[in-house]
Amino acid sequence: MIKEYKTIREIASPLMIVEHVEGVTYDELGEIELPNGDTRRCKVLEVEGDRAVVQLFESAQGINLAESKVRFLGHPQQLAVSEDMLGRVFNGMGQPIDGGPAILADAHNDINGLPMNPAARAYPAEFIQTGVSTIDGLNTLVRGQKLPIFSGSGLPHAALAAQIARQARVLGDNETFAVVFAAIGITFEESEYFINDFRRTGAIDRTVVFSNLANDPAVERIATPRVALTAAEYLAFEKDMQVLVILTDITNYAEALREVSAAKKEVPGRRGYPGYLYTDLATLYERAGRRQGKKGSITMIPILTMPEDDKTHPIPDLTGYITEGQIILSRDLHRKGIVPPVDVLPSLSRLKDKGIGVGKTREDHAGTMNQLFAAYSRGKDAKELMTILGEAALSEDDKLFAKFAEEFEKVYVSQGNNTNRSIEETLDIGWELLSILPRRELKRIKPEFIEKYLPKN
Repeated sequence: MIKEYKTIREIASPLMIVEHVEGVTYDELGEIELPNGDTRRCKVLEVEGDRAVVQLFESAQGINLAESKVRFLGHPQQLAVSEDMLGRVFNGMGQPIDGGPAILADAHNDINGLPMNPAARAYPAEFIQTGVSTIDGLNTLVRGQKLPIFSGSGLPHAALAAQIARQARVLGDNETFAVVFAAIGITFEESEYFINDFRRTGAIDRTVVFSNLANDPAVERIATPRVALTAAEYLAFEKDMQVLVILTDITNYAEALREVSAAKKEVPGRRGYPGYLYTDLATLYERAGRRQGKKGSITMIPILTMPEDDKTHPIPDLTGYITEGQIILSRDLHRKGIVPPVDVLPSLSRLKDKGIGVGKTREDHAGTMNQLFAAYSRGKDAKELMTILGEAALSEDDKLFAKFAEEFEKVYVSQGNNTNRSIEETLDIGWELLSILPRRELKRIKPEFIEKYLPKN
């Protein structure tokens, strides 16, 4: 039997203290009944003796200390999961907001999930095609990988996120692909942009959208990525789907964590964020991966805006330690009108070598990838030298490399937000660009591949 308590002693939003409680446990869900019959949700943060510190999911306005009742439900926050989630839009707590019916649940799963046993993990090894050349060709995404996008304020990461969600697919027959898209603390306009884009292109049919807006409570923001990952785990490990999870914006999530931590009067760490920020982010990121004996997988692309474009800020810094690489957006390329403005040289996918080659992409992928990196790097150096000393100071080869860097940005990087390139198209464009350079400079590609793929100009 569920007990009711009328022993609320103190409220300091978003926290509340309830006294004389029995059998209440950490993370347990609760309901507060107001004198007018309205209910608000909450969860237990801390239990000390017969006192419980409770975190409110909604506003504390209207809660009367003497008249309001609290009841604890005996279980943590859960999400109703079913295949019917595909094509639907939910709020940050997992309740439908698209005007459709409630989900007929196959199960109710704890949103905190269970950590994946490292010994039960299968190594990421299969290619995922995003249709974006800078990712597929140079920083390849592999099934089960965590590959964040580091952006700056005002850069078009939202358009890139929508493009990846729309275009991503796994190669091969009999593979069901789904996208779980979680928008965390974004504006109403951004939320409408994503939802309308998915509906316009038909991508909504294979997508589950969770939308937490900037004016929603900070506590809901902390729950949103966990709710999204619970949906992804069900689709991947119960329904054998290949699931891509896109979380935007992790910075808003960390800010909410800092806000709640300050309300709890915890000792702050770097820049005021709680000392457990690393651990907390790891509990999200490490839910991605592949499990031995399971066909499905969860691949994750967290997107975060770096405050002041600072890669050493705690959020991108800690994210870099937990994940396998990063895609970095460049303000300089954005100013040049290059879309998407992916800065190739500092970007990195640590698992790219595992997902390319014969039977996955194409035999020439590794060689062309390395050659493009090297040629673009040398071309950028040549362009800088040209700016300082003038074109006359460059050798003929350096002029060709400078031309290559220019064309590489215009053709390879700047593909626009509506162009979906297959991996073959991406590799062929790479070969077209490499034909600008003298053949003797293609030192990173096997001679037989040069004979086979280099355009005969």
